[in-house]
Amino acid sequence: MPAMPHVRAAFLACAALCAAFAVFAGATPAMAEAAHAIAMRGAPALPDDFAVAPYADADAPQGGRLVQGVLGTFDSLNPFIVKGLPVQPIRGYVVESLMARGYDEPFTLYGLLARTVETDDARTFVTFTLDAAARFSDGVPVTAADVVFSWRLLRDHGRPGHRAYYSKVAKAEALDARTVRFDLGGSNDRELPLILGLMPVLPQHASDVATFEDTTLAKPVGSGPYVVAEVDTGKSITFRRDPNYWGRGLPINRGLWNFAELRFDYYRDTNAYFEGFKTGLYDVRSEIDPSRWKTGYDVPAVRDGRIVKEAFTNGLPKLASAFVFNTRRPVFSDIRVRQAISLLFDAEWVNHNFFFDLYRRSTSFFDDSELSAYHRPADARERALLAPFADAVRADVLDGTWSPPVTDGSGRDRKSLREALALFAAAGYELKGTTLRERAGGRALGFEILVTSRDDERLALAFSNNLARAGIDARVRQVDAVQYDQRRLAFDFDMIEYRWEESLSPGNEQAIYWGSAAADEQGSRNYMGVRSAGINAMIAALLRARERPDFVAAVRALDRLLVSGSYVVPLFYLPEQWVARWTSIAHPARTSLFGYLPETWWHQPKALQ
Repeated sequence: MPAMPHVRAAFLACAALCAAFAVFAGATPAMAEAAHAIAMRGAPALPDDFAVAPYADADAPQGGRLVQGVLGTFDSLNPFIVKGLPVQPIRGYVVESLMARGYDEPFTLYGLLARTVETDDARTFVTFTLDAAARFSDGVPVTAADVVFSWRLLRDHGRPGHRAYYSKVAKAEALDARTVRFDLGGSNDRELPLILGLMPVLPQHASDVATFEDTTLAKPVGSGPYVVAEVDTGKSITFRRDPNYWGRGLPINRGLWNFAELRFDYYRDTNAYFEGFKTGLYDVRSEIDPSRWKTGYDVPAVRDGRIVKEAFTNGLPKLASAFVFNTRRPVFSDIRVRQAISLLFDAEWVNHNFFFDLYRRSTSFFDDSELSAYHRPADARERALLAPFADAVRADVLDGTWSPPVTDGSGRDRKSLREALALFAAAGYELKGTTLRERAGGRALGFEILVTSRDDERLALAFSNNLARAGIDARVRQVDAVQYDQRRLAFDFDMIEYRWEESLSPGNEQAIYWGSAAADEQGSRNYMGVRSAGINAMIAALLRARERPDFVAAVRALDRLLVSGSYVVPLFYLPEQWVARWTSIAHPARTSLFGYLPETWWHQPKALQ
């Protein structure tokens, strides 16, 4: 399951990971009675009488304002539907879920709206008992009826992920005003109790089912620590801490939600976005551009210490960054064409000339984690899982010897060009003059790379120049953020750049990323259009796994199938998280397994700045 949205994802990018590795050991124990927490595998790390999460500071100063910048725009305050460009932080800040993620564990939930959770060893049901103090921001109590209403509403009208997850529930019923039970019989999905624990809980009395799927700028009613205070459509939104927030004293909330006010300012242009930070228009910036990190912060505020640059480590798989082939397009239907195009990307030249060699090449969809299959030979468990799909796995990927192509870094590597042209020839193309054409029909091989920022455009143009050496007309088209999102969500593109965020406990969302059913589901993240029986089977295997070794084997097998399919041109990932902040903002000394968590940060009193 991916990290819950919090503001590190709003820096978007971003999103949310050490002692918690201990929870991986052993099978999930049977729950004979209601518990304060639930782990995907193993036992929760924090006992039922814990006082504060280890990555938060219970004594953090309260008050002040945090201003954040976001690249893009918005036209909706409903992040639970496909339509529109929503303000994502509504989820978490305004609308809460039954349980909250523990950020020092791969996938463990602790009580939030639900004070306790109960399930059986087979996870055929899950029962949540609500905290008697839970209230929406308008003072109305949160009830089991609201939970059942939210489940039904999101199952029938929510985003594709909601519909896919919640439709697995056989029955939901309110046993009394504060107890709700979900019957999961037949789902064969051990993650589903946790998926339901993270379900947004919406107020039945303040929700209109008839208009729910329409974009709206009406201020939502939620039970979270903040309410929407001000909205400047497309430009800015301000959240104000609810003075009557019911959950302020919960252990999982101590040291969180420290700012009295949060404001998100939206920028349409990348340069204006960066300049806004340097001039103090917003307080914290997550950086993903190595060249900017290396040279762009040479400003007076950094030199005199008013801005601090920091690097945070985390235990998550690193973002899988890639140029994505839309295999729904006939030009990319042949795997040999995709493999040949991948050979032409000169990663060594790009990393050196654009990124100061600070990036690492993406080699997996779960890079830099134990879930990655890269340079690991498949073990007996993996081979058994993959046996029915032997033709879908490359031999070098199976035995762990595969690596992405390496060039001489010159930008004009002859060896990679020869290998690419040989693959094109096998796929029915030949170079006629300076143009690569189909041998049979004479049609030129060409496609469009869709981008939305100047940084993306620069990278795409470098790739386009590489492709031109093989006679391929790769046109780079830059569009604004609104048009880009509309086309991306509708799969109306040939190639885009995308980054998949993975956790240490991948689960149901994998079907949204790579499952066959999601290939034609607009709003899903199966941008490649993958339809693979083997991939579907690996997703099912990781969902039903009880023991950690079986789970790891299923995820690595999934990784091998994705790499073997050549659905993307692998790009790069950052080995750590780069963050710049004005020193008016401070954070705990301890970093979570998920990395830095802005919800644990606070406004620094002037005397300490």
